[in-house]
Amino acid sequence: MSVIVLDSVAKVFPNGVRAVDSVSLTIADGEFMVLVGPSGCGKSTLLRMIAGLEDVTEGDIMLGERVVTDEPARRRNISMVFQNYALYPHMTVRENLGFGMKLRHVPRKELRAKVDEVANIVGLGSLLDRKPSQLSGGQRQRVAIGRAMVRQPDAYLMDEPLSNLDAKLRVAMRAELAKLRERLGVTTVYVTHDQVEAMTLGDRVAVMRDGVLQQVDTPQHLFRQPVNLFVAAFIGSPTINLVDADLADGTAHFAGITLPAHEALPRQGRVVLGIRPTDISLVTEGDMRVGQGTRLNVVVDVVENLGSQQNIFFHLDAPRVVVDAVRSVTDGEETQLLMDDRATWVAVIDDRVTVRPGDAVELEIRLERVHAFDPDSGASLTVPDEPGTGVTNVLSG
Repeated sequence: MSVIVLDSVAKVFPNGVRAVDSVSLTIADGEFMVLVGPSGCGKSTLLRMIAGLEDVTEGDIMLGERVVTDEPARRRNISMVFQNYALYPHMTVRENLGFGMKLRHVPRKELRAKVDEVANIVGLGSLLDRKPSQLSGGQRQRVAIGRAMVRQPDAYLMDEPLSNLDAKLRVAMRAELAKLRERLGVTTVYVTHDQVEAMTLGDRVAVMRDGVLQQVDTPQHLFRQPVNLFVAAFIGSPTINLVDADLADGTAHFAGITLPAHEALPRQGRVVLGIRPTDISLVTEGDMRVGQGTRLNVVVDVVENLGSQQNIFFHLDAPRVVVDAVRSVTDGEETQLLMDDRATWVAVIDDRVTVRPGDAVELEIRLERVHAFDPDSGASLTVPDEPGTGVTNVLSG
């Protein structure tokens, strides 16, 4: 059994900073769990606590049936893959792969056979006599992963292993990791700040903010049923469109637009509405749809043509949403288009339609996909309370 259980785990540094705050999480045997969140959210600290490289201030960590909270890293039978590869430059690939086994005095014949087996799995069979300086970034990362595999650990811990690679190589290595996880079936905890990596690799994804676990769920549920404003803004690319709206008599009003309000919303008050860019479609000439959603007429500011799709940016006659939950997604950096004070939205449209900046277009919002959040706590007002979706911790904010 390679189940990992975190029971109210916390880490407080000597300066009083609470980097990890009462995290409770169970990672199933063979599960690929991704920890994701912005820089400084505590995800790497949590990973190092599981590895035994950081002391636990509060709570307990279990590996299988063993409580390992106070056990040193060497006794946990866990392999870790670091962001910087951590290869020995004077050793060949073969020597790097087998170094850990050599330290444990594994017989030479067994060591060689195991290194050859792992090298073939990670595509290094023809590179065993090279040194790290003779390898590409992707090949060096494979050596780091292969070195972790040689040990046959109970679990793998990976700390942003692809962040030093260029964009194209990162996509290729992501695919390699996906194939490896299917082949190995070993419990894996993977840390990243890249939500695309998180969504494509994880069986489940744990979203963190300021040391606190916000939501743990499958990628699809995180995208479609975020429990708060932070998760909604962090998960998804392009990011979710947000706007402040006023509720009155069962309708939501913003920027001269009226939407039927979700039945779970209060009759009066203020909410933050969220609409995914993929839930806004372009109304084209001859479109016969009637009553599918609410339509709005806008002027296109910017067009991003990505080949398979187009992202069109436009302004609404409404102020942009400025709350802590949204600011923390971008570490406080402003990303509004041209620093305009109005809300900037984006819609994803078909790449075959010709749209240019300055064009007036008609768009349609899918009403059944509109999210609503409490403007003060950030908690979702529209996510149903459904047991069994994989959520293990839900916090507002």
